[in-house]
Amino acid sequence: MAVKRLGPLRRFVVILVKSVLTPMTRRTWTGQEHIPRTGGVILAPNHLSHADPLVMAHFVYDAHRWPRFLGKASVFKVPVIGKLILRVRQIPVERGSVDAAKSLEALTAAIKDGGAVIIYAEGTTTREPDLWPMRGKTGAARLALATGAPVIPIAQWGAQSFYDTRTKKVRVRPRTPIAIAAGPPVDLSRWAGAEPTRATLDEMTDEIMLRVRDLLAGIRGETPPPLWSPAKGEKK
Repeated sequence: MAVKRLGPLRRFVVILVKSVLTPMTRRTWTGQEHIPRTGGVILAPNHLSHADPLVMAHFVYDAHRWPRFLGKASVFKVPVIGKLILRVRQIPVERGSVDAAKSLEALTAAIKDGGAVIIYAEGTTTREPDLWPMRGKTGAARLALATGAPVIPIAQWGAQSFYDTRTKKVRVRPRTPIAIAAGPPVDLSRWAGAEPTRATLDEMTDEIMLRVRDLLAGIRGETPPPLWSPAKGEKK
């Protein structure tokens, strides 16, 4: 959905968020031209910190799209808050394999409605010790197979300065450097029309996460490590 069609509530949210983030961040944003202005699209960023969704929302909005995040369905049932979140076009999803089909239906509907859906493919903030991306979960790949929507890889760096998940420390300072880079759509054409088997979804997910990782390497100016596996990493 293009930002020019926003109603009063969403415009209020934009003013509120940008009035806080503009003085608090020094932004280096690149690649916004890769985010299509219209039509359903899957945006796949890395996840550094609980603070980064606000920064990501700012980036996507300034790319002339309304950011649509996923949220636990239970939150949408909270009086007043739930209705407000729905009115600003966020997407309730169920957790757990039993409700996976319902969640996919909700996401597919958002894509068909022309939404710019943000999916953190890692499923949570990264546990990689140096904050490189982890191996992702298969939600973005599954949605891409179901809808044919383009997947735009996005890398971000800097929001961990506000809240570092490794140390649990909060540090709020004006003009904190934030870098975000979007890349061209991930080439998933080799899997077009494939059955959503576990092997296929894992291969697609790795392709998406490798693109995100390489964009982050460009931001950080470092050589990236292999995609990190949480299960293996926790044993080290």
